[in-house]
Amino acid sequence: MSSRQLPPSSPRRLLASLSLALPLVMLADTASAAVLISQVYGGGAATSGSPSYKHDYIELRNTGAEAVSLSGLSLQYGSSTGTGSWSSLSLSGTIPAHGFFLVRTNTTGTLGADLPTPDLSATNGLNLSASNGKVALVNGTSALSGACPTANVLDLVGYGSANCAEGTATPALTNMLAALRSNAGCTDTGSNSADFSTGTPAARNSATTATACSGSGGGSGGGGTGTTPVDLTIGAIQGESGTSPHVGKLVRSSGVVTKLTNTGFFMQSLTGDGNDATSDGILVFTSSAPTVSPGQLVQVTATVTEFATGSSTVTELTSPSVVVQGDGYTIAPTAVTLPVAGGLERFEGMLVTLSGPLTVNQNYFQARYGQLTLSAGGRLEVPTNRHRPGAQAQALMADNAARRVVLDDGSSLQNVNPTAFTSFNGIAAAPRGGDSFSAITGVIDYGPSTATASGIGDYRILPLNNSTLTYSNSHPRLATAPAVGGNVKLASFNVLNYFTSFTDGNAVTATGAQTTSAGCTLGGATATSNCRGANSLDEFQRQQAKIVAAISSINADALGLMEIQNNSVAAQNLVHALNTQMGSGTYAVAPGAAAGVVGTDAIKTTVIYKPAKLAPVGNSVTDTDEVNNRPTLAQHFATANGERFTLVVNHFKSKGSCPSAGDADYAGNFDAGDGQGCWNGLRTQQANRLRSFVGQLQSSASGSANVVVVGDLNAYAQEDPVYALTSNGFVDQIGRFHSFGYSYVFDGAAGRLDHAITSAALSAKVSGVAHWHINADESLAHDYNREFKQPACATCATDPYAATVYRSSDHDPVVLGLGLYKYITGTAARDTLTGTAGDDLITGGVGADTLTGGAGTNLYIYNSMRDAGDLITDFVPGKDWVDLRQLLAGLGWTGSNPVAEGRVRFVASGTGTALEIDADGPAGAGGWRGLVTFANVSPAAFSTQPSLIAR
Repeated sequence: MSSRQLPPSSPRRLLASLSLALPLVMLADTASAAVLISQVYGGGAATSGSPSYKHDYIELRNTGAEAVSLSGLSLQYGSSTGTGSWSSLSLSGTIPAHGFFLVRTNTTGTLGADLPTPDLSATNGLNLSASNGKVALVNGTSALSGACPTANVLDLVGYGSANCAEGTATPALTNMLAALRSNAGCTDTGSNSADFSTGTPAARNSATTATACSGSGGGSGGGGTGTTPVDLTIGAIQGESGTSPHVGKLVRSSGVVTKLTNTGFFMQSLTGDGNDATSDGILVFTSSAPTVSPGQLVQVTATVTEFATGSSTVTELTSPSVVVQGDGYTIAPTAVTLPVAGGLERFEGMLVTLSGPLTVNQNYFQARYGQLTLSAGGRLEVPTNRHRPGAQAQALMADNAARRVVLDDGSSLQNVNPTAFTSFNGIAAAPRGGDSFSAITGVIDYGPSTATASGIGDYRILPLNNSTLTYSNSHPRLATAPAVGGNVKLASFNVLNYFTSFTDGNAVTATGAQTTSAGCTLGGATATSNCRGANSLDEFQRQQAKIVAAISSINADALGLMEIQNNSVAAQNLVHALNTQMGSGTYAVAPGAAAGVVGTDAIKTTVIYKPAKLAPVGNSVTDTDEVNNRPTLAQHFATANGERFTLVVNHFKSKGSCPSAGDADYAGNFDAGDGQGCWNGLRTQQANRLRSFVGQLQSSASGSANVVVVGDLNAYAQEDPVYALTSNGFVDQIGRFHSFGYSYVFDGAAGRLDHAITSAALSAKVSGVAHWHINADESLAHDYNREFKQPACATCATDPYAATVYRSSDHDPVVLGLGLYKYITGTAARDTLTGTAGDDLITGGVGADTLTGGAGTNLYIYNSMRDAGDLITDFVPGKDWVDLRQLLAGLGWTGSNPVAEGRVRFVASGTGTALEIDADGPAGAGGWRGLVTFANVSPAAFSTQPSLIAR
């Protein structure tokens, strides 16, 4: 997944939309001008959820004192992003004075309640979106054109993400929410967001009792409805459920100002209503910087609104009239410990103190939105990373939600300078996943915690004072890759769109020379828009520096790479950059398919390796089966001692871009709600095909039973695609060595999409495996991109980029160690054993043996004192090792340093050194006995170069 930041339009609460301001065009006919659109509902005929009505509808309101003929008028609908033609429905009939007129626009519904008798039914009428769109009342029946027409438009309602509205759009609708014009359909200030709220659909027709509009017909004074306000406590306004029972009403209430935002303020009842089921705090939305101050007691007259945000709504007071009644008041925060039975809804808008510690889980939106996702009780794990899809995974999902909260800066501004939560007590910091905060005092709010307004929503805490937060770097960066042992080190790394062709039309060659490019190829078409990586040479050089730093630090003997541009240049370019830093010839691209174009995607997998350590056995091969989005790539290797293994690199179909209901591949690939996301069926098919491909590799003339499957499988550890492998003889090595392995963070939870899975035959030879957490825990702001940072954005924060390994990608690399030694074992006689040119594991056995290791790294194993008397002719301290673990355990030794504890010593013996053992230690009656002699090595060499394995 790309780490490039999204455009600066925001789904966050309180941010003004990009909708065009559209003045209402009035006709000379005052009767026609009195008709308004009073309700819009597009959630009928739903196939899921709980729709309120079977049918979509549009309700009209006559605000005037005379009946109005609708003949010659039309209702028209345009999609939220539409810039072309509109669909039109001609009207007929009459709307009574002060009355309503109900138009049913959809007749196919089977779920929900029946509408009141429509005044007009359209069997082939407007097809309204349930969430985002725009509806116009038009003088005329000809279809409108353009994104935001004005000619002949009597009234217009934009909802959700509509690209046109009067003023700003009303919030998005759902199967359960309609757009409701305030004051019984009379309010008309020229702004949809001010005139409408979202609430339970309540359709009215011409038979509904007609009542004159109160006040002056919709002015915004006194909260925008012109009616007499109802006096209510904040608790009564909030109610005991997720939505207020008073939506659309003009109310009057009092409270103490607790927290300011840039577009409003929170106030809380001075005494509370004594009902623990209702919140005593509420948000007052002023749309611009409020003029009140914390500690003031204020009386607010405003309209109650449920603002749709994230996956729920927030109760707020809009179009307020505020009267300050006093200063110097304080509110004692309510102590809250997560998880809270029933959730945080009853604290919405209240001042609380959340007890700590609270662990940082996600910092992806820190620079852009000022948000950190926190949790009580430790880190959040993706449920299907730990459990198979089902009841246990669902339970963990619920537990995650109950323990999660978002630390939010309380501002609707984006990419502010300085970035929120990067300084504590004057000390600069970069909160990483796994770091923590102590107790936090602030106000509870709610909103989206993803890049889409309709995505996952979370409760937030807006701290009273960011400078008083207590932060702990409890999960510090690891400067070097984890040690995994063995004599062969492998790695897997999704390098996040390493493209040598840039979106600006420039490019670099395999050796880094600048050139131009026609773009990148996807599905046979070449265009710059197909390029997914750096926008320019400058960005590419920043990206390359980070990738090279990471791979050179891992220093693996072979690496499987994902998201390399699918050309013959990118992999060679990366190898050239690595060799420039590490030394000529350090790495090479595997011969064959790995070095060329593979498949039709813009990205591919490839293999690079160290020729000095591994020899390719034949060319790399690919699996071109059509089930694969990106062909699987495999390379057979041989070590210097003759041992073989096969590295298989994969990149399964991603979870994004879900299929539509009418698509041919919809079945099995839609999001079933079990935590596995979209395209699970296809990924499982790819896993099953992978098993067959591995079988072919193992049975080939160049093959081996030793197979390592690595890559970004886009499936967490317990999901069907991984289970298709691990339930059929393959071994999940991360799961074997770690109780909680993760390489990626999404929606605040961590799990592993990047895997190291081996054949059963190889599993016993795996010495260690780990993810190096240099990316998933790091803030997005540290990546190579220039957007939303100075100097490209003058008002944004300074660029925190550094040419280090951190945030070199969005996935953590996997590092795997293999013990691929040549096993050489002696007999009970006096043996002369000679190793290979590679790494050997030599056991002389009983009796005095003469052992020669050879050029590789050699391990000499001694199991008992019966093995004594050996001579090793070419031992090199610091390269070769003596393994005494079984011998010392057999003598009952349980210490930590056998040399310091008087059980092992190195003494001069002729021109060499003897390793001697005291079987019963310094306190025993026994003495020293020689075990093995190292020819032509001084005792001093063993004191400076550790060569003993005892634990």
